[in-house]
Amino acid sequence: MNRRRWLPCGVLLLACASVALAQNAKPLRIGLIGPFTGPSADFGIPMLNGAKLAVDEINAAGGYLGRPLELVVKDDTANPDVGLKNSQDMLKEDVVGTIGFCNTGVAMRSLETFQSAKAPLIVPCATGTPITAKYPAPESYIFRTSARDAIQAPFVVDDIVSRGWTKVAIFADKTPYGEGGMNDVVKALAAKNLQPVYVARFELGVKDLQAELKAAQAAGANVVFSYTVGPENAVIAKGRQALKWAVPQVGAWPLSFPFFMDGAKEAAEGALMAQTFIAEPSNERRISFLSAYARKFNTKKITVPMAAAQAYDTVYLLTYAILSIRDGNLSGPSVKNALETMPRVYYGVTATHERPFSKDDKDAMTSNMLVMGLVKNGAVTFAYPEDRTRNLFVQRKR
Repeated sequence: MNRRRWLPCGVLLLACASVALAQNAKPLRIGLIGPFTGPSADFGIPMLNGAKLAVDEINAAGGYLGRPLELVVKDDTANPDVGLKNSQDMLKEDVVGTIGFCNTGVAMRSLETFQSAKAPLIVPCATGTPITAKYPAPESYIFRTSARDAIQAPFVVDDIVSRGWTKVAIFADKTPYGEGGMNDVVKALAAKNLQPVYVARFELGVKDLQAELKAAQAAGANVVFSYTVGPENAVIAKGRQALKWAVPQVGAWPLSFPFFMDGAKEAAEGALMAQTFIAEPSNERRISFLSAYARKFNTKKITVPMAAAQAYDTVYLLTYAILSIRDGNLSGPSVKNALETMPRVYYGVTATHERPFSKDDKDAMTSNMLVMGLVKNGAVTFAYPEDRTRNLFVQRKR
């Protein structure tokens, strides 16, 4: 089937709900904040591109009731202070909602800005568990479409324990992301009556972890669980290689980033990580998304496919929510309620979203939507044949 055979499930719904796009219709503005320059741009740029692709498709179908969508883009450079200033400025931009943040520390610094203003924020990339746990769910204006670490960590722990890798060394950076991820891994191990045999904490930018790796080796570790978002993952891999310590490296989704695969090169081979989306044409929706992305941005490879796919789906989910508002009230509380009570199913790229949010649950992704990714020949593929087969069918929330 071609692209037009599945897009009507999404785009034609918008077209049916809208009128012909008026020449001078006032745009409906959506905020977008992320690291589009700086150390996290590798996944900030695909997040931006995924959002742009969705906006273009929606506008081609008539936008929101004849009004084109318009992204208001602000670059947080992966800096919490810059992100906070962007968030404060975004609230002056007359946006109906904001999509934002790739870095947990940047997101955490800005949450109060959106919560206090009763302005919906949907997080498409950052995965730190505390992001959607900071406020009681019924009152929270903070939503998320990425897989939080509280489900990624147990998912990976289940996998490594099934392989007999029970002597776990945790290597986590000292950012809020590393701290939260480490805690989630420890909890997941405790649920299986296990505890890490060694824990290493380090600052971002570290170039040598040989001493820590030797200590983990001496402690008898048979797997390294790394929790850091930058090139430090590659430092760990290359350090293991230098020691000729042939134990696997596992972790959350940053092990699929160029920082790791390009930085570690052959030392990255065999690494395992949780994924919501692997850039292979496993079903019609994903084929369509990948081909549209390649055409629009003239590229054969998405640096971080998950970031692009999750942002793409997030724009659609926000648009579906506001289309369900019948009285034209696009205030923050009204949009929050619409997100929590979405009446229509969105057939997305990462998942089939049927009631992705509720008053008591602000996380759209559940563990059944995850698959194990494997670094092979410098790219991420499915770790297991059964994941590849299961991925033919886009999962729904459980």
